[in-house]
Formats: sequence, C-alpha cells, structure tokens
Amino acid sequence: METITFNDLKEIIKNYNEEEIEKVEKAYEFANKLHEGQFRQSGEPYISHPLAVTKILAEMKADSDTLCAGLLHDVVEDTDTTIKEIEELFNKEIAVLVDGVTKISRMNFSSKEEMKDANTRKIVTGISKDVRIIIIKLADRLHNMRTLQFKKEFKQKENSLETMEIFVPLAYYIGAYRIKSELEDISLRYLKPCEYNEIEKKMEKVKMETDSCLNEMVKEIHELLLNENIPFEIKKRTKNIYGVYKQLMNNKRMCDIHDLLALKIMVDDVRNCYYTLGLIHSKYPPINGKFKDFICQPKTNMYQSLHTTVFSKDENLVQTQIRTFDMDKIASFGLTAYWDINKGEARKKMQKDLENKYQFFKSLNEINVLAGDNQEFVNTIKKELFTNNIYVYSSFGEIIELPQHATAIDYACKMGLNIIENNQGILVNGQPVSLDYKLKNNDIIKVVENNLVIDVQDDLIEKVNTLQAKQKIKKIVEGK
Repeated sequence: METITFNDLKEIIKNYNEEEIEKVEKAYEFANKLHEGQFRQSGEPYISHPLAVTKILAEMKADSDTLCAGLLHDVVEDTDTTIKEIEELFNKEIAVLVDGVTKISRMNFSSKEEMKDANTRKIVTGISKDVRIIIIKLADRLHNMRTLQFKKEFKQKENSLETMEIFVPLAYYIGAYRIKSELEDISLRYLKPCEYNEIEKKMEKVKMETDSCLNEMVKEIHELLLNENIPFEIKKRTKNIYGVYKQLMNNKRMCDIHDLLALKIMVDDVRNCYYTLGLIHSKYPPINGKFKDFICQPKTNMYQSLHTTVFSKDENLVQTQIRTFDMDKIASFGLTAYWDINKGEARKKMQKDLENKYQFFKSLNEINVLAGDNQEFVNTIKKELFTNNIYVYSSFGEIIELPQHATAIDYACKMGLNIIENNQGILVNGQPVSLDYKLKNNDIIKVVENNLVIDVQDDLIEKVNTLQAKQKIKKIVEGK
C-alpha cells in the first residue's frame, strides 16, 4: 500500500502550479493538526486519506482551491472546525467546496436511510453550485475504494453497490472515463469476485496473444502518419474488466466483443482525424456498421472521437479510435481536463459548458425541482439518469438521452412540448405512434400537427417513465 507524504504531493503540484504551493501547504498543516490522533482502519494516520485524495486531484492538474478543499474535505465532518472558520482562514470558494462534500449530521434524521438519501441529494445537486464538488467527491470515493480491503465484507459490498449506483454514473456524466473504469473494476472485484478473476485471466491471455499484432499495427500506422507529416501519438488500450463483464452478461462471447483491443491515435486537428481515418482504411479493411463519428455528433458527455473496427493482418479485430490531443484529454478526464487545457479560465469554462452542453445537468435540475422528498429524488435519478439509457434523434439530428423504456410522451415532455394540450402527434421513423410507444435506440422522432383529440386517461401515468411526464399528465387529469 502506497503511503503518500506532502512532499510527494508538492512534487506533482510543482510541475504545473508552483506559485500556489504555499497556499496548499497551509491547508495541509491545518488538516494535519486537526486530524492528529485519528487513524484509518488500515492503521495509517488519518491524514494519509486527504493526502491521497489531493494527489488524485493534483494528477488532474486541479486548481489550488480544489487542492486545498481536497486536503480539508473531512475536517468539518470529523473535527470541531466549522465552515465559517475555513472561510476566514482560507477563502469563500474553498469553504463552499468543503461544505459541498461534507455529510449532513446523523442527528438531523430518524433513520440511516433518510440520512443517506439526504446526503446523496446534497452531493449530486452540489454540481449546480460548482462541478468541483463532484470531482472532489469522486477522488474521495476512488481512494476509499482503493483501500476497501480494510473494511468488513458486508461494508465492501455495500460500498461497491453504492459506487456502481451513484458514483460510476456521475463519473460517466462528467466524462471522467479513467475514474469511471477504475471504480467499475474495483466494485466488480468485491461484488462478483469469481467472475472478476475469470475475466482478468482471459484478458491477460488476450493481451499476450495479441501484443505482437498491436505492436505491428502501431509500427505500420507510425510510418503512414510520419510519411504524411501529421503530428501524432499512438497508445494501446485494452477494455476494462467491467466493460467485458457487461458484454458477457448481454450473451456475447469474448470473440464477439469487437473493442476488446483498441489503438488510440491522437493527431493535431479535426481535419487530420478524418484524413487519418482514410489512411487506416487504406491499410486495414473496416467492418461495415462498426464506424461511429463522435466528432460530428459528440456523446452527451461531450466525448469526441472517430471509432472504426478493422481487420489486422493476422485476422484480429482491432478498434481504432482517432481524435485530437485535446479530445483525448477530454476522453480520459472529461471536465477535469479543462484544468490542463484552459489553465486559469478552467473553473468558469467548466461550469459554463456543464450548464450549456451537458443534457444530464438540465435533467438533474428538473428532477431536483419536481422530486418531493429526498427518497423520491434518489429513486428518480437512479431510474431516469443513473441507469442504462437510450439515445434517440430529434428531426433536426440532435441526439437526445432518455431512460430505458421511455415513451413518446417522455420525449415530448423532455423537449418541453405541450403535446397533449395542443393535440399534436408523434412520428417515429416516419410512422405515427401512440403516446405510450416505447422508444428504442436510434429512433428518429418528429412532432407533427394532428387533428385527433387526445383523451388523457389516468392509466397513461403508468405507461410513462419520467417524473416530469407523470406530473404533467397528473396535472391534466386533475384539471378535467
């Protein structure tokens, strides 16, 4: 088990933000003094945890306020220090971040479940104030999962389940794929140890059998791009263990998983992404139907890349991902990559893009307004946001994210359409459908004028899947 010192942390910060080290050191000394005499279940001094969390943040090149909040994130919860003291000693931003990740006291609730729901709501909706609250909480959860071996088996499984239900989706939504993948794999190791070990062995075998194939492809692509004077970098990637497990649970065989192996090719601009795609296809035959253009149409968490699956010369299937250098940072770290890409402007741009470009942010705020209590809020986000989603197209080509089993009315309500009052109808893939029609991936949806009078019945509420649609129908039925 790695023990991190402040000097280790200082060395990382020095590489990108040396002028702020004194400020971060002040936070460390304050936290170290407050946590003195406290120990983790591993037997280590408690300060080892805030140090490890802050190291994860520093590896993302986090700003100094975030680093200070990482070091101080448990002082209000575990000592007599108050948020007001932190604001007076440091600044208001650090105090807001620490408050955002601090759990509400058990004294305010009659049961553990009530407290858990309230804290989940507080943490998740903290993103509306400052996305860095979620980032700190993800770093906190990641270190706790890395040291889960010191917990009892029941707690290991409980924490792993909560991680899969809440923190993995959060990491996905802000695009932090590296954190997401590690959280998934650690959780699977505790929830399904036999399956985890079996897949791990199979993956090791796949790596050994295909290493020479990937190396040969890297060499050939290297020469191709060098000859074209395209600035580039190539990395090998193997699918994470949970990703393989998920595919196997969908009745796929290992040999059917086309993205087990991948090459990531980073180039200098978007134009060269498409040019590189042509070069790859000229050398390796592509599989029709396995090409995806996430540059033209980014995923809803702003992931951008070209994906093509090709045959290598020794008949292996290899997914090739082509993107710019900045797209690669976003692909690995999501919004946290802004610290590296945008430097001093990162905080503002991070929050602005979250609010304007990320669909889940709007959905989360709508659920927060509509949910009557903490339990309803948590149940709704698990069902509507933190679940397997479907992706449909508006008639203008916009990709819309919806919960699985969403209906035509769910779509209309999400898009803010008064479909029921205005007697409009819906076409899916050019065909008229009923209001309770269940949508599928890649459906193309168009709202059209319709002369039919729609009779909204009580039982329609049971045929929709979003809280927004349920409440709209309820309001119409009650107003009859």
